Amino acid sequence: MNYLSSIGIVFLNKWAYIQGFPSITLTLIHFVVTWLGLKICAGLHVFEPKHVNITSVLPLALAFCGFVVFTNLSLTYNSVGFYQLAKTLTTPVIVTIQFFYYGASFTSRVLFSLVMVISGVAMVTHADMTVNFWGLVFASAGVLVTSLYQIICVFGFLLTVAARHRLDLLQWVKTKQSDLEMTAFQLLYYQAPLSAGILAIVLPFLENPFAEDGIFNREWPAEALLAAGSSAVMAFAVNLSIFLVIGKTSPITYNVLGHFKLCTVIVGGFVFFNDPINGQQALGIMLALAGVVLYTHFKTEEAKQAPASLPVRGNKL
Repeated sequence: MNYLSSIGIVFLNKWAYIQGFPSITLTLIHFVVTWLGLKICAGLHVFEPKHVNITSVLPLALAFCGFVVFTNLSLTYNSVGFYQLAKTLTTPVIVTIQFFYYGASFTSRVLFSLVMVISGVAMVTHADMTVNFWGLVFASAGVLVTSLYQIICVFGFLLTVAARHRLDLLQWVKTKQSDLEMTAFQLLYYQAPLSAGILAIVLPFLENPFAEDGIFNREWPAEALLAAGSSAVMAFAVNLSIFLVIGKTSPITYNVLGHFKLCTVIVGGFVFFNDPINGQQALGIMLALAGVVLYTHFKTEEAKQAPASLPVRGNKL
């Protein structure tokens, strides 16, 4: 379910953006539909909502808003292929932050695989004539916010644990879910409405729905409404399946699945949205993908060989 929904939502979102549907508004709709879907699940006794202090979930909701908004804006201004490929830069950025602020060390082969990723994305960026200023800005912001989220979202927790075990986003969410003693449904039940509320507060300043060209003052074609509605339903499936996968599998398993998503989205962008791919872009895509696969392979091997506790140099925060 996670694979199909993750692929489907990228194409549906791009379809909606092409129709002129505002990206932040669509993200807000996604959060609301996800929460309503969970309300229905709770009513059907699929799970039992659990009371928890809102402040325990608020950091997750705030950070979630940040990287979802910027990645959706990246998809709005970029081709599907470049949008998806740019997301692979998250890992090199995380490694850089871990090195300078947490004193983490990495093997030469891991660094080599990340150089492959960066070089591949650089080749695609140089050859992609559709890349524009705002597309680069939002893609870069999305990568940076996502990386910071994965590293320092919950400062106190990551200060003592992240550098030692090199946790990424998936591990942190899994730990957060375990610490709160909540199931995937229960955690998302709180996170979705909180995220929606945060976006509702800032929406009038970014995409005023009541403005002359706002969402409530435009006549939307059926195609745009269908794309937006379908992507909202798909968002529920994506959000839920992410938490289910994190709760049941290892981060490495989820990352391997991500490689297949990357390939599918890039090919789908070429097939469905006529994203141009020349020889240099194709070579860059293959180089970046090879780097991602090698990075996962090397980190998997290191995880198997690593002792239970790793020494950490003092951080600079």
